[in-house]
Amino acid sequence: MSSVTTAEPPVALSPEKPVSGFSFFSLFEFKKPIGKVLQVVLAIAAWISFLLGWHFLAAASFTPDALFPGPAKVATALYDLFATQAFGMDVLMSVKRILISFTIALLIALPLGMLMGTFPVAEGFLNPLVSPFRYLPAPSFVPLLLMWLGTGDGQKIALLVLGVVWFLVTLFMDNTKAVRTEIVECSRTLGAKRGNVLWRVILPSALPSYLDTARQMLAVSWTYLVIAEIVAATDGIGAMMMRAKRFVRVEDILAGILVIGLLGLLFDLVFRLIHRLCFRYLYRD
Repeated sequence: MSSVTTAEPPVALSPEKPVSGFSFFSLFEFKKPIGKVLQVVLAIAAWISFLLGWHFLAAASFTPDALFPGPAKVATALYDLFATQAFGMDVLMSVKRILISFTIALLIALPLGMLMGTFPVAEGFLNPLVSPFRYLPAPSFVPLLLMWLGTGDGQKIALLVLGVVWFLVTLFMDNTKAVRTEIVECSRTLGAKRGNVLWRVILPSALPSYLDTARQMLAVSWTYLVIAEIVAATDGIGAMMMRAKRFVRVEDILAGILVIGLLGLLFDLVFRLIHRLCFRYLYRD
């Protein structure tokens, strides 16, 4: 009588248990999000590292103190500028020029970008004119602007507009093209006219991208501020930096650079806040 052997059921492999404890290399997983607390810690650590590096480099024996002051000396100069030299008015004038010029650039670029991104015939006509201007350095227009507009605010605002408007047109065009074609075709099928499609479908759909593009290009506008204000200017952050150059006050120049960076960061945070408040559906985290 032969014995019947029955096969044993396969043993199910249990999934590997996660390794407990903290691993330094786990922070460098590809596209792995990090928590808010860690983001704040990393930001603080980055700034502390930068300030310490700046301090030790300025204190080194091979670094001339007059040409490379440390952060403490720059902070003292910044306080002195606001307390005794009416630097606050210079800052306000610079902010005013940035706001006016960037508003003008937006009013020019947004309609053109929407038309070029919506209608290929508009892109075919305008893009050959817009694209080459993106490669022209805005400071090269300074002599012409001085002859055409003089040395007043008009010349400075025009230079700031030229520095960003061509890039804004192209980026707004790309933002408009990114709107899904199905949405446009669906609205046309339902009987919407071209004007309604443009203002009630395309504009709301692309508006988050428009705002994000404006936030990024505003940073470029701040980079042109000093160039606009060093030519025949009597006020503004750039004018203060040129006055400091005559007296070799490097700490004042660095203080001006620091203020521009902080103002740019502040405007960036304001744009991010507006984006989050206006488009809450994009932040369902």
